[in-house]
Amino acid sequence: MNNKPLRFVRRGEVVTLPDVDPNRTLLEVLREDLHCTGTKEGCGEGDCGACTVVVGEADGDRVKYSAINSCIRLAHSVDGMALWTVEDLAAPDGSLHPAQQALVDCHGSQCGFCTPGFVMSLFGLYQSAQGEPISREQAQAALSGNLCRCTGYRPILDAAQAMQALPRADVNEAEVLLNLELLTQHPRGLEPASAYMTPTTLAELLALRARHPQAQIVAGCTDVGLWVTKQHRQFDQVLDVTRVAELRRVEDYPHHIAIGSAVTLTDAFAALVADRPQMAEFAHRFAGLPVRNSGTLGGNVANGSPIGDSMPLLIALGASVVLMRHGKKNPLHRELALEDLYTGYRQNVMAQDEVLAWVKVPKATPAERSRVYKISKRFEDDISAVCLAINLHITDGAVVHASIGAHPRTRAPDRIRTARPALEPGHRGPRHRRAARRVQPDQRHARLQHLPPRHAGQPAATLLAGEPGHGADRPAPAGPHR
Repeated sequence: MNNKPLRFVRRGEVVTLPDVDPNRTLLEVLREDLHCTGTKEGCGEGDCGACTVVVGEADGDRVKYSAINSCIRLAHSVDGMALWTVEDLAAPDGSLHPAQQALVDCHGSQCGFCTPGFVMSLFGLYQSAQGEPISREQAQAALSGNLCRCTGYRPILDAAQAMQALPRADVNEAEVLLNLELLTQHPRGLEPASAYMTPTTLAELLALRARHPQAQIVAGCTDVGLWVTKQHRQFDQVLDVTRVAELRRVEDYPHHIAIGSAVTLTDAFAALVADRPQMAEFAHRFAGLPVRNSGTLGGNVANGSPIGDSMPLLIALGASVVLMRHGKKNPLHRELALEDLYTGYRQNVMAQDEVLAWVKVPKATPAERSRVYKISKRFEDDISAVCLAINLHITDGAVVHASIGAHPRTRAPDRIRTARPALEPGHRGPRHRRAARRVQPDQRHARLQHLPPRHAGQPAATLLAGEPGHGADRPAPAGPHR
Protein backbone atom coordinates (compact mmCIF):
# COMPACT_ATOMS: atom_id res chain seq x y z
CA MET A 1 0.00 0.00 0.00
CA ASN A 2 1.13 3.54 -0.76
CA ASN A 3 1.14 6.19 1.95
CA LYS A 4 -0.04 9.38 0.31
CA PRO A 5 1.26 12.82 1.34
CA LEU A 6 -0.63 14.81 3.98
CA ARG A 7 -1.41 18.42 3.03
CA PHE A 8 -2.98 21.15 5.12
CA VAL A 9 -2.85 24.93 5.57
CA ARG A 10 -0.93 26.30 8.54
CA ARG A 11 0.45 29.78 9.24
CA GLY A 12 -0.62 31.03 5.82
CA GLU A 13 1.17 28.28 3.91
CA VAL A 14 0.43 24.85 2.51
CA VAL A 15 2.24 22.21 4.56
CA THR A 16 3.09 18.93 2.80
CA LEU A 17 4.27 15.89 4.75
CA PRO A 18 5.25 12.87 2.63
CA ASP A 19 4.64 9.21 3.38
CA VAL A 20 2.36 9.54 6.43
CA ASP A 21 1.20 6.16 7.74
CA PRO A 22 -2.63 5.85 7.82
CA ASN A 23 -2.56 4.77 11.48
CA ARG A 24 -0.76 7.84 12.81
CA THR A 25 -2.78 10.34 14.79
CA LEU A 26 -2.69 14.07 14.21
CA LEU A 27 -1.12 14.54 17.65
CA GLU A 28 1.75 12.22 16.75
CA VAL A 29 2.43 14.12 13.53
CA LEU A 30 2.33 17.48 15.32
CA ARG A 31 4.66 16.49 18.14
CA GLU A 32 7.03 14.10 16.35
CA ASP A 33 7.22 15.47 12.80
CA LEU A 34 6.52 19.19 13.23
CA HIS A 35 7.88 19.39 16.80
CA CYS A 36 4.82 21.33 17.97
CA THR A 37 5.00 20.14 21.57
CA GLY A 38 2.61 22.77 22.89
CA THR A 39 -0.20 20.37 22.02
CA LYS A 40 -0.30 17.84 24.90
CA GLU A 41 -1.36 14.26 25.31
CA GLY A 42 -3.32 13.65 28.47
CA CYS A 43 -5.80 10.80 28.19
CA GLY A 44 -5.25 9.62 24.63
CA GLU A 45 -8.98 9.00 24.21
CA GLY A 46 -10.60 12.38 23.57
CA ASP A 47 -11.79 13.06 27.13
CA CYS A 48 -9.46 15.62 28.72
CA GLY A 49 -8.97 18.14 25.88
CA ALA A 50 -5.25 18.78 26.46
CA CYS A 51 -4.65 17.86 22.81
CA THR A 52 -7.24 20.28 21.37
CA VAL A 53 -6.46 21.96 18.06
CA VAL A 54 -8.69 23.88 15.65
CA VAL A 55 -9.38 22.95 12.04
CA GLY A 56 -11.00 25.15 9.42
CA GLU A 57 -12.98 24.38 6.29
CA ALA A 58 -14.47 26.60 3.62
CA ASP A 59 -18.13 27.38 4.31
CA GLY A 60 -19.22 29.63 1.48
CA ASP A 61 -17.21 32.84 1.74
CA ARG A 62 -16.27 32.20 5.37
CA VAL A 63 -14.14 29.71 7.30
CA LYS A 64 -15.89 27.28 9.63
CA TYR A 65 -13.81 26.69 12.76
CA SER A 66 -14.01 23.46 14.78
CA ALA A 67 -12.11 22.50 17.93
CA ILE A 68 -11.16 18.81 17.76
CA ASN A 69 -9.16 16.23 19.75
CA SER A 70 -5.88 15.61 17.92
CA CYS A 71 -5.03 12.55 20.05
CA ILE A 72 -7.69 10.34 18.42
CA ARG A 73 -8.04 12.07 15.06
CA LEU A 74 -6.17 10.21 12.33
CA ALA A 75 -3.72 12.60 10.69
CA HIS A 76 -4.94 12.04 7.14
CA SER A 77 -8.47 13.03 8.16
CA VAL A 78 -7.42 16.72 8.19
CA ASP A 79 -5.95 16.55 4.69
CA GLY A 80 -7.19 19.59 2.75
CA MET A 81 -8.12 21.59 5.88
CA ALA A 82 -6.60 24.56 7.67
CA LEU A 83 -5.00 23.81 11.04
CA TRP A 84 -4.16 25.94 14.09
CA THR A 85 -2.19 24.84 17.14
CA VAL A 86 -1.35 26.81 20.27
CA GLU A 87 1.99 27.82 18.70
CA ASP A 88 0.18 29.63 15.87
CA LEU A 89 -1.80 32.22 17.82
CA ALA A 90 0.70 34.82 19.07
CA ALA A 91 1.49 37.76 16.79
CA PRO A 92 4.91 38.02 15.05
CA ASP A 93 6.00 40.55 17.67
CA GLY A 94 5.25 38.05 20.45
CA SER A 95 2.06 39.68 21.72
CA LEU A 96 -0.46 37.11 22.88
CA HIS A 97 -3.73 36.29 21.20
CA PRO A 98 -6.79 37.56 23.14
CA ALA A 99 -7.61 33.97 24.15
CA GLN A 100 -4.15 33.64 25.69
CA GLN A 101 -4.01 37.12 27.19
CA ALA A 102 -7.42 36.75 28.81
CA LEU A 103 -6.28 33.57 30.56
CA VAL A 104 -3.24 35.44 31.88
CA ASP A 105 -5.32 38.42 33.03
CA CYS A 106 -7.95 36.21 34.71
CA HIS A 107 -5.41 33.84 36.34
CA GLY A 108 -6.84 30.93 34.35
CA SER A 109 -3.79 28.65 34.52
CA GLN A 110 -2.00 26.91 37.37
CA CYS A 111 0.06 23.84 36.45
CA GLY A 112 -0.47 24.70 32.78
CA PHE A 113 -0.67 21.21 31.28
CA CYS A 114 -4.28 21.62 30.18
CA THR A 115 -3.90 25.29 29.24
CA PRO A 116 -3.01 24.81 25.53
CA GLY A 117 -6.20 22.83 25.04
CA PHE A 118 -8.28 25.52 26.75
CA VAL A 119 -6.57 28.19 24.64
CA MET A 120 -7.51 26.37 21.44
CA SER A 121 -11.12 25.84 22.49
CA LEU A 122 -11.28 29.54 23.32
CA PHE A 123 -9.70 30.38 19.96
CA GLY A 124 -12.39 28.37 18.16
CA LEU A 125 -15.07 30.19 20.15
CA TYR A 126 -13.39 33.56 19.50
CA GLN A 127 -13.37 33.06 15.74
CA SER A 128 -16.91 31.65 15.61
CA ALA A 129 -18.33 34.50 17.70
CA GLN A 130 -17.14 37.07 15.13
CA GLY A 131 -16.80 39.81 17.71
CA GLU A 132 -20.20 39.30 19.36
CA PRO A 133 -20.39 39.15 23.19
CA ILE A 134 -19.97 35.66 24.65
CA SER A 135 -22.42 34.50 27.31
CA ARG A 136 -21.56 32.26 30.23
CA GLU A 137 -23.60 29.47 28.64
CA GLN A 138 -21.70 29.77 25.36
CA ALA A 139 -18.41 29.64 27.24
CA GLN A 140 -19.47 26.53 29.14
CA ALA A 141 -20.54 24.82 25.92
CA ALA A 142 -17.30 25.68 24.13
CA LEU A 143 -15.20 24.34 27.02
CA SER A 144 -17.29 21.22 27.64
CA GLY A 145 -14.54 18.99 26.24
CA ASN A 146 -11.70 20.42 28.37
CA LEU A 147 -10.90 19.25 31.88
CA CYS A 148 -8.78 21.06 34.49
CA ARG A 149 -7.83 19.51 37.82
CA CYS A 150 -6.14 22.36 39.65
CA THR A 151 -7.12 25.87 38.52
CA GLY A 152 -10.88 25.73 38.81
CA TYR A 153 -13.27 26.70 36.07
CA ARG A 154 -14.44 30.15 37.20
CA PRO A 155 -11.34 32.08 36.04
CA ILE A 156 -11.27 30.14 32.76
CA LEU A 157 -14.90 30.98 32.09
CA ASP A 158 -14.16 34.59 33.05
CA ALA A 159 -11.38 34.60 30.45
CA ALA A 160 -13.77 33.29 27.79
CA GLN A 161 -16.00 36.30 28.32
CA ALA A 162 -13.17 38.79 28.78
CA MET A 163 -11.26 38.02 25.57
CA GLN A 164 -13.79 39.84 23.39
CA ALA A 165 -12.93 43.14 25.10
CA LEU A 166 -9.26 42.92 24.09
CA PRO A 167 -7.92 44.29 20.77
CA ARG A 168 -9.05 42.14 17.85
CA ALA A 169 -6.78 39.49 16.34
CA ASP A 170 -8.80 37.97 13.53
CA VAL A 171 -7.63 35.35 11.07
CA ASN A 172 -6.99 36.47 7.48
CA GLU A 173 -9.80 34.34 6.10
CA ALA A 174 -9.30 35.45 2.49
CA GLU A 175 -5.78 34.03 2.61
CA VAL A 176 -6.98 30.82 4.26
CA LEU A 177 -9.74 30.32 1.68
CA LEU A 178 -7.30 30.87 -1.17
CA ASN A 179 -4.94 28.21 0.22
CA LEU A 180 -7.82 25.81 0.83
CA GLU A 181 -8.84 26.24 -2.80
CA LEU A 182 -5.31 25.37 -3.88
CA LEU A 183 -5.48 22.15 -1.89
CA THR A 184 -8.60 21.00 -3.74
CA GLN A 185 -6.48 20.65 -6.89
CA HIS A 186 -4.53 17.73 -5.39
CA PRO A 187 -5.85 14.12 -5.65
CA ARG A 188 -7.19 12.68 -2.40
CA GLY A 189 -6.29 9.03 -2.18
CA LEU A 190 -8.37 7.42 -4.91
CA GLU A 191 -5.48 5.38 -6.26
CA PRO A 192 -6.12 1.60 -6.06
CA ALA A 193 -3.12 1.03 -3.78
CA SER A 194 -3.67 4.04 -1.53
CA ALA A 195 -3.55 3.22 2.19
CA TYR A 196 -5.85 6.11 3.13
CA MET A 197 -8.76 6.64 0.75
CA THR A 198 -10.85 9.83 0.81
CA PRO A 199 -13.57 9.74 -1.86
CA THR A 200 -15.53 12.93 -2.52
CA THR A 201 -18.63 11.47 -4.19
CA LEU A 202 -21.03 8.71 -3.21
CA ALA A 203 -20.25 6.79 -6.41
CA GLU A 204 -16.54 6.83 -5.58
CA LEU A 205 -17.23 5.67 -2.03
CA LEU A 206 -19.39 2.72 -3.10
CA ALA A 207 -16.91 1.66 -5.77
CA LEU A 208 -14.00 1.79 -3.33
CA ARG A 209 -15.98 -0.15 -0.73
CA ALA A 210 -16.74 -2.85 -3.29
CA ARG A 211 -13.05 -3.12 -4.21
CA HIS A 212 -11.75 -2.92 -0.65
CA PRO A 213 -14.33 -4.52 1.69
CA GLN A 214 -11.58 -5.17 4.26
CA ALA A 215 -10.71 -1.46 4.62
CA GLN A 216 -11.55 0.17 7.95
CA ILE A 217 -14.26 2.81 7.49
CA VAL A 218 -13.85 6.00 9.53
CA ALA A 219 -16.22 8.92 9.94
CA GLY A 220 -14.57 11.25 12.44
CA CYS A 221 -12.32 8.71 14.23
CA THR A 222 -13.80 9.33 17.69
CA ASP A 223 -13.98 5.59 18.38
CA VAL A 224 -11.63 4.10 15.80
CA GLY A 225 -9.01 6.52 17.12
CA LEU A 226 -9.18 4.74 20.47
CA TRP A 227 -8.66 1.41 18.76
CA VAL A 228 -5.33 2.84 17.59
CA THR A 229 -4.27 4.63 20.79
CA LYS A 230 -5.58 2.14 23.38
CA GLN A 231 -5.80 -1.22 21.63
CA HIS A 232 -2.77 -0.58 19.38
CA ARG A 233 -4.63 -1.82 16.34
CA GLN A 234 -3.19 -1.17 12.88
CA PHE A 235 -5.08 -0.94 9.60
CA ASP A 236 -3.67 -1.74 6.17
CA GLN A 237 -6.26 0.49 4.52
CA VAL A 238 -8.62 3.18 5.76
CA LEU A 239 -11.72 4.45 3.92
CA ASP A 240 -12.77 7.91 5.11
CA VAL A 241 -16.39 8.88 4.31
CA THR A 242 -16.30 12.43 5.67
CA ARG A 243 -15.50 14.12 2.33
CA VAL A 244 -18.39 12.55 0.39
CA ALA A 245 -20.45 15.56 -0.67
CA GLU A 246 -23.81 13.77 -0.75
CA LEU A 247 -23.33 12.44 2.80
CA ARG A 248 -22.37 15.81 4.30
CA ARG A 249 -25.91 17.15 3.97
CA VAL A 250 -28.96 17.34 6.19
CA GLU A 251 -32.02 17.11 3.93
CA ASP A 252 -35.43 18.31 5.06
CA TYR A 253 -38.53 16.50 3.80
CA PRO A 254 -42.23 16.99 4.70
CA HIS A 255 -42.33 14.07 7.14
CA HIS A 256 -38.72 13.27 7.99
CA ILE A 257 -35.15 14.55 8.19
CA ALA A 258 -32.42 12.68 6.30
CA ILE A 259 -29.00 13.04 7.92
CA GLY A 260 -26.02 11.96 5.84
CA SER A 261 -23.52 9.66 7.51
CA ALA A 262 -20.75 12.26 7.14
CA VAL A 263 -22.68 14.97 9.01
CA THR A 264 -20.96 15.80 12.30
CA LEU A 265 -22.76 15.22 15.57
CA THR A 266 -22.75 18.99 16.11
CA ASP A 267 -24.70 19.62 12.91
CA ALA A 268 -26.87 16.51 13.24
CA PHE A 269 -28.01 17.44 16.74
CA ALA A 270 -28.66 21.00 15.58
CA ALA A 271 -31.11 19.61 13.01
CA LEU A 272 -32.78 17.32 15.56
CA VAL A 273 -33.07 20.11 18.14
CA ALA A 274 -34.57 22.47 15.54
CA ASP A 275 -37.41 19.96 15.15
CA ARG A 276 -37.59 18.98 18.83
CA PRO A 277 -36.28 21.83 21.05
CA GLN A 278 -36.70 19.74 24.20
CA MET A 279 -33.67 17.69 23.09
CA ALA A 280 -31.28 20.65 23.46
CA GLU A 281 -29.85 19.69 26.87
CA PHE A 282 -29.34 16.09 25.81
CA ALA A 283 -27.52 17.22 22.67
CA HIS A 284 -25.23 19.42 24.77
CA ARG A 285 -24.47 16.57 27.16
CA PHE A 286 -23.48 14.16 24.40
CA ALA A 287 -19.69 13.84 24.90
CA GLY A 288 -17.87 17.20 24.66
CA LEU A 289 -17.80 19.77 21.87
CA PRO A 290 -14.51 18.56 20.28
CA VAL A 291 -15.91 15.02 20.03
CA ARG A 292 -19.18 16.28 18.53
CA ASN A 293 -17.19 18.39 16.06
CA SER A 294 -15.31 15.31 14.83
CA GLY A 295 -17.71 12.41 15.27
CA THR A 296 -20.67 11.80 13.00
CA LEU A 297 -24.17 10.58 13.73
CA GLY A 298 -23.80 7.92 11.03
CA GLY A 299 -20.54 6.73 12.56
CA ASN A 300 -22.10 6.56 16.02
CA VAL A 301 -24.98 4.49 14.67
CA ALA A 302 -22.85 2.18 12.50
CA ASN A 303 -20.39 1.59 15.34
CA GLY A 304 -23.25 0.32 17.48
CA SER A 305 -21.54 0.81 20.82
CA PRO A 306 -24.03 0.22 23.66
CA ILE A 307 -22.82 3.43 25.31
CA GLY A 308 -23.54 5.49 22.18
CA ASP A 309 -26.29 7.79 23.39
CA SER A 310 -27.76 8.61 19.98
CA MET A 311 -29.23 5.15 19.37
CA PRO A 312 -31.78 5.05 22.23
CA LEU A 313 -33.07 8.47 21.13
CA LEU A 314 -33.25 7.54 17.46
CA ILE A 315 -34.92 4.20 18.20
CA ALA A 316 -37.57 5.92 20.31
CA LEU A 317 -38.21 8.43 17.52
CA GLY A 318 -38.70 5.63 15.00
CA ALA A 319 -35.57 6.33 12.94
CA SER A 320 -34.45 4.13 10.07
CA VAL A 321 -31.14 3.72 8.26
CA VAL A 322 -30.35 3.48 4.55
CA LEU A 323 -27.59 1.03 3.59
CA MET A 324 -25.98 1.29 0.16
CA ARG A 325 -23.67 -0.79 -1.99
CA HIS A 326 -22.16 -0.64 -5.46
CA GLY A 327 -24.28 -2.01 -8.33
CA LYS A 328 -23.41 -2.88 -11.91
CA LYS A 329 -25.58 -0.07 -13.31
CA ASN A 330 -26.92 1.88 -10.32
CA PRO A 331 -26.23 1.89 -6.59
CA LEU A 332 -28.25 -0.61 -4.58
CA HIS A 333 -29.89 0.33 -1.30
CA ARG A 334 -32.10 -1.01 1.43
CA GLU A 335 -33.81 0.67 4.38
CA LEU A 336 -34.52 -0.87 7.76
CA ALA A 337 -35.59 0.24 11.22
CA LEU A 338 -32.61 1.26 13.33
CA GLU A 339 -33.12 -1.45 15.96
CA ASP A 340 -33.11 -4.05 13.17
CA LEU A 341 -29.58 -2.99 12.21
CA TYR A 342 -28.04 -4.71 15.24
CA THR A 343 -27.63 -8.41 15.87
CA GLY A 344 -25.51 -8.24 19.03
CA TYR A 345 -22.78 -6.37 20.84
CA ARG A 346 -21.14 -4.17 18.16
CA GLN A 347 -22.53 -6.50 15.50
CA ASN A 348 -24.89 -5.60 12.67
CA VAL A 349 -26.48 -6.91 9.48
CA MET A 350 -24.38 -4.84 7.06
CA ALA A 351 -22.63 -6.81 4.33
CA GLN A 352 -18.90 -6.26 3.86
CA ASP A 353 -19.44 -4.10 0.80
CA GLU A 354 -22.25 -1.99 2.30
CA VAL A 355 -21.99 1.43 3.88
CA LEU A 356 -24.46 3.26 6.08
CA ALA A 357 -25.46 6.26 3.99
CA TRP A 358 -28.32 8.06 5.76
CA VAL A 359 -30.20 8.16 9.03
CA LYS A 360 -33.86 9.09 8.53
CA VAL A 361 -35.69 10.57 11.50
CA PRO A 362 -39.48 11.17 11.46
CA LYS A 363 -40.47 14.74 12.25
CA ALA A 364 -42.35 15.62 15.43
CA THR A 365 -46.15 15.68 15.31
CA PRO A 366 -48.61 17.68 17.44
CA ALA A 367 -49.66 14.51 19.29
CA GLU A 368 -46.10 13.57 20.18
CA ARG A 369 -44.60 13.88 23.64
CA SER A 370 -40.94 12.92 23.78
CA ARG A 371 -38.21 13.09 26.40
CA VAL A 372 -34.71 11.72 26.75
CA TYR A 373 -32.86 11.19 30.02
CA LYS A 374 -29.18 10.70 30.70
CA ILE A 375 -27.46 9.86 33.98
CA SER A 376 -23.69 10.17 34.12
CA LYS A 377 -20.97 11.03 36.61
CA ARG A 378 -20.18 14.32 34.89
CA PHE A 379 -22.85 16.61 33.50
CA GLU A 380 -21.12 16.64 30.10
CA ASP A 381 -18.15 15.00 28.37
CA ASP A 382 -19.05 11.61 29.86
CA ILE A 383 -20.68 8.33 28.89
CA SER A 384 -24.06 7.42 30.29
CA ALA A 385 -24.71 5.11 33.17
CA VAL A 386 -28.32 5.12 31.93
CA CYS A 387 -29.78 6.61 28.77
CA LEU A 388 -33.54 6.35 28.25
CA ALA A 389 -35.63 7.93 25.49
CA ILE A 390 -39.44 7.95 25.55
CA ASN A 391 -41.74 8.93 22.69
CA LEU A 392 -45.49 8.86 23.27
CA HIS A 393 -48.32 9.78 20.92
CA ILE A 394 -51.26 10.98 22.97
CA THR A 395 -54.82 11.52 21.73
CA ASP A 396 -57.61 12.73 24.04
CA GLY A 397 -55.42 12.12 27.05
CA ALA A 398 -54.69 8.48 26.16
CA VAL A 399 -51.49 6.95 24.84
CA VAL A 400 -52.16 5.54 21.38
CA HIS A 401 -48.54 4.68 20.60
CA ALA A 402 -45.48 4.25 22.82
CA SER A 403 -41.87 3.90 21.75
CA ILE A 404 -39.01 3.59 24.25
CA GLY A 405 -35.31 3.18 23.50
CA ALA A 406 -32.47 2.42 25.88
CA HIS A 407 -28.92 1.21 25.92
CA PRO A 408 -28.35 -1.87 28.13
CA ARG A 409 -24.54 -1.34 28.27
CA THR A 410 -23.77 -5.04 27.69
CA ARG A 411 -25.48 -5.65 24.35
CA ALA A 412 -26.83 -3.78 21.33
CA PRO A 413 -29.09 -0.74 21.78
CA ASP A 414 -32.71 -1.81 21.53
CA ARG A 415 -36.34 -0.89 21.89
CA ILE A 416 -38.02 -1.62 25.21
CA ARG A 417 -41.05 -3.64 24.19
CA THR A 418 -42.31 -4.93 27.53
CA ALA A 419 -43.59 -1.51 28.61
CA ARG A 420 -45.73 -1.00 25.53
CA PRO A 421 -48.72 -3.08 26.73
CA ALA A 422 -48.83 -1.08 29.95
CA LEU A 423 -48.82 2.25 28.13
CA GLU A 424 -51.11 1.51 25.17
CA PRO A 425 -54.65 0.54 26.28
CA GLY A 426 -55.36 -1.16 22.95
CA HIS A 427 -52.20 -3.24 22.90
CA ARG A 428 -52.94 -6.59 24.55
CA GLY A 429 -50.43 -9.30 23.80
CA PRO A 430 -49.93 -12.68 25.55
CA ARG A 431 -47.20 -11.27 27.75
CA HIS A 432 -49.51 -8.50 28.92
CA ARG A 433 -52.28 -10.97 29.76
CA ARG A 434 -49.87 -13.14 31.77
CA ALA A 435 -48.62 -10.07 33.63
CA ALA A 436 -52.18 -8.98 34.35
CA ARG A 437 -52.89 -12.29 36.07
CA ARG A 438 -49.78 -11.99 38.25
CA VAL A 439 -50.08 -8.33 39.24
CA GLN A 440 -52.86 -6.61 41.13
CA PRO A 441 -54.76 -4.12 38.93
CA ASP A 442 -53.69 -1.02 40.87
CA GLN A 443 -50.04 -2.07 40.67
CA ARG A 444 -49.86 -3.26 37.05
CA HIS A 445 -48.64 -0.07 35.37
CA ALA A 446 -46.22 0.72 38.16
CA ARG A 447 -44.47 -2.64 38.17
CA LEU A 448 -44.22 -3.03 34.38
CA GLN A 449 -42.62 0.40 34.08
CA HIS A 450 -40.39 -0.14 37.12
CA LEU A 451 -41.90 2.97 38.73
CA PRO A 452 -42.99 3.41 42.34
CA PRO A 453 -46.66 2.54 42.94
CA ARG A 454 -47.53 6.21 43.50
CA HIS A 455 -47.08 6.78 39.73
CA ALA A 456 -49.73 4.23 38.74
CA GLY A 457 -52.75 5.72 37.04
CA GLN A 458 -51.17 9.12 36.38
CA PRO A 459 -51.63 10.76 32.96
CA ALA A 460 -48.82 10.07 30.51
CA ALA A 461 -47.92 13.76 30.31
CA THR A 462 -47.28 13.79 34.06
CA LEU A 463 -44.96 10.79 33.80
CA LEU A 464 -42.99 12.51 31.04
CA ALA A 465 -42.68 15.80 32.84
CA GLY A 466 -41.71 14.30 36.18
CA GLU A 467 -42.92 15.34 39.63
CA PRO A 468 -41.40 18.02 41.84
CA GLY A 469 -38.99 16.30 44.16
CA HIS A 470 -38.92 13.02 42.21
CA GLY A 471 -35.98 14.17 40.10
CA ALA A 472 -37.20 13.02 36.71
CA ASP A 473 -36.76 16.45 35.15
CA ARG A 474 -33.97 17.83 37.31
CA PRO A 475 -30.57 18.10 35.66
CA ALA A 476 -27.93 15.65 36.82
CA PRO A 477 -25.51 16.91 39.46
CA ALA A 478 -23.17 19.45 37.95
CA GLY A 479 -19.75 18.22 36.99
CA PRO A 480 -16.59 20.31 37.10
CA HIS A 481 -17.73 22.39 34.11
CA ARG A 482 -20.58 23.77 36.07
